[in-house]
Amino acid sequence: MKKILLLVGDFSEDYEVMVPYQALSMLGFRVDVVCPGKSRGEFIKTAIHDFEGDQTYTEKPGHLFRLNASFSNIRLEEYCGLYLSGGRSSEYLRLDRAVLHIVHYATNFSIPVAAVCHGIQILAAAGVLKGKKLTAYPSVRPEVELAGGNWVTTSDDQSVVDGNLVTAPTWMAHPALLRDFINLIGIRFIHQGSGTAARLTH
Repeated sequence: MKKILLLVGDFSEDYEVMVPYQALSMLGFRVDVVCPGKSRGEFIKTAIHDFEGDQTYTEKPGHLFRLNASFSNIRLEEYCGLYLSGGRSSEYLRLDRAVLHIVHYATNFSIPVAAVCHGIQILAAAGVLKGKKLTAYPSVRPEVELAGGNWVTTSDDQSVVDGNLVTAPTWMAHPALLRDFINLIGIRFIHQGSGTAARLTH
C-alpha cells in the first residue's frame, strides 16, 4: 500500500485536512496524518476559512480531527508523497526544525510534495523554493518571492506543477491539486470514452 504523509497542526484549515485525507484514502492510499508534539489518537482543532466579501478570509471553528499516526514515529523512507495542509497552523509549523527536515528530505529525494494556501509558508521557511514556479494564497506572495520562488497568478481553482512540487491557492483547487499530486506519484486517471467513468492505473 502506498503511503502519504499529511502534515497538519492546530487550526489547519478544515477542508485542507478533511478533503485530502478522505479523497486520498478513497483512492487506496494509506494517509498518515501527523502533528508535531502529538501522538496517534490525539486531536487537532481545525478552522474553517471562507470568502464572504471581506478584505480577507473569515475564520470560524472547525472540527476536531483525530490523528491516526504519531509524529515522533514516522519513517520518511516509507512515504511516496508529502502533503502540506494550509491554514493558520503553517505559521508555527514552519518554525519546527523537524518539519523543515521532512521538507528537505522530500526535496532531496524528489518525493512529490503538495502544498495548499498557507502551507507554502512551510516551503518558504525551508528554503526550497528558489527558481520554482508556484502559487499560494495571495498574501503569501511576498514570502514566496523573498524565498526565490517564481510567483504564478492563478484562479482559485487552479494548481501549478513544477518538478515534484504542486501548489494551489485555496481549497477550491482541491480537484486540480489532488489530480496533479497523484499524477506525480505515478497514478493516472484513464477516462473511458466520452462518459465520466474513470479508473486508476499505476
